[in-house]
Amino acid sequence: MQVCLLASGSKGNAIYIAAGTSKLLVDCGLSATEALNRLGAIGVDGGELDAILVSHEHTDHTRGAGTLARKLKIPLLISYPTCQEIHTSLRKTEVVEFEAGYQFTFRDLLIDPFPITHDACDPVGFIIEAASGKIGIATDLGIATRLVKDKLQGCRALVIESNHDEDMLLNGPYPWHLKQRIKSRHGHLSNNDSAELLGELLHSRLETVFLAHLSEVNNDPSVALHVATKLVDSQNLCTPRLVVGEQIRPSEIWAA
Repeated sequence: MQVCLLASGSKGNAIYIAAGTSKLLVDCGLSATEALNRLGAIGVDGGELDAILVSHEHTDHTRGAGTLARKLKIPLLISYPTCQEIHTSLRKTEVVEFEAGYQFTFRDLLIDPFPITHDACDPVGFIIEAASGKIGIATDLGIATRLVKDKLQGCRALVIESNHDEDMLLNGPYPWHLKQRIKSRHGHLSNNDSAELLGELLHSRLETVFLAHLSEVNNDPSVALHVATKLVDSQNLCTPRLVVGEQIRPSEIWAA
């Protein structure tokens, strides 16, 4: 199993997942060319990808999805409502539709797309399960619902949102309506929200936690890492490695 955040932030998101015999991108908010370049930077040939899995329609998650899928002749795994939102960019793209709340199999993987709260038409997080364990992904969510917490239990690796520092957001340059949107239950998790969620997901086999979708304006990697580290250091269930995603370069790779 491998996980790498190829890009993570407000301008573009893409996660490389290798599990079992399958290789996926979760979202492609980069151009197709940049996505291939970043895959190459971590030693992965884009031609090895089996599919692109889409969480929601916002352009920082879908910008290059259709183009890359067509270029590599691989399917886009996407919910029907999300597909309808971006259908004009998916002409001649192979589409495999799923329904939020219903598990489906792809190759040797069991994929569980679960509903999350965000200002998109049909946003989902994912559990990606292979024989060797589970990977949980939940970014772009305003609150961590009971369902989200239940779904993310027992994962070996987690990708969870740590979007903003509450004080930096409050005192920052964004207009008030945008601050309210980010803070709302359909916005994004703060560093403190992320740590609270992580506190409910700790278990003895948790190996790595990726902090994702950090705002370049309303957060600082050192602040997000400090909040998560404080939480991890306060318990003795596990000692997961904490990795902060970046916008401009791929993260380190978790491999198991």
